[in-house]
Amino acid sequence: MTSLTLAYPETTVHEATAAAIIRVLEANDVEPDIVTGPKDVLTDMLKKGEVDFYVSAWLPDEDADMLAPGILPLGNLFRPAAHCCISAEDTPLTSLDDVAQAGPELSRTIITPASLQKHMENVLQQYGLDTAGFSLKMLPDEEALAELNAALKREELVLMPLFQPCFLFHIGGFRILNDPKNALGGEQDARILIRAETKDEMEQDLLDELDELMLSAKIISAMDYAMRVEGMTADEAAEAWQRGKLLPR
Repeated sequence: MTSLTLAYPETTVHEATAAAIIRVLEANDVEPDIVTGPKDVLTDMLKKGEVDFYVSAWLPDEDADMLAPGILPLGNLFRPAAHCCISAEDTPLTSLDDVAQAGPELSRTIITPASLQKHMENVLQQYGLDTAGFSLKMLPDEEALAELNAALKREELVLMPLFQPCFLFHIGGFRILNDPKNALGGEQDARILIRAETKDEMEQDLLDELDELMLSAKIISAMDYAMRVEGMTADEAAEAWQRGKLLPR
C-alpha cells in the first residue's frame, strides 16, 4: 500500500497527533491524503468507507459512537482526560470537594468549553456547586481557551475545565483539582481507527510500528503550544519532537 486517506478533526490537538502519525507513514513510503472537518462528518465518512484512518479516537467513552463493524482500534498513543483545574498553584484548594466552601476570591462563573459541557454539568451536580452559586458560561472551545488563558495572565482565580492534552498544560501556572467522585470520568485511550480492509492491505511492519507508537499528553500539549504560540506547523512540531527539541531532556 502506497496511499491511504487519513482524517482528523479540526483542532490543533488532533492535528498534532495526526502529524506524528503522518511522519511514520511517510517514512514507510505511504503518502496519505488528508481530510479534516467536524468530528460527526468524519465519523460518517469513516463508517461509509470514505476514509481509511482516523486520528485519534478517545476511547472507551468520549468517541464510543465512532466504533462500528469493520472499524478497528490500533495503538495506544496517549491518555487524554478531562480535568477541572484552578488558576493558581499556591491555593489551599486541592479537590473539587473543597470548591463549594471557597471564599469570594474564586469566581463563581466557570468558563466552560462546549466539549466539556456534560462533564461540568455533572461536576456541578455531584459536588453541589450549583447550590453554592457556581454557574457555567458555555463557549465554543477556542473562545473558552482564549478566555481561560487571559484569566491566567491576569492572575484571576477561576476554575478551568480542560481536556489534557492542551497547550495550557505546557504553560502551567495552575493546579489540577482532585475528583474523588469521578464526576469528570476516567482517563481515555487515544487510538487510531482503521478500516479492516485497509489493515489487511498494509505491511505488518508498519502496523506494528503504529501499534507501538507512544506519544504522551505532555508531548501533544507541547506540540499544541509550539503550533499556537511559537507559530510552528504541525509537521514542524512533530519533527521537533522526533529530534528531541520539543521538551527538555
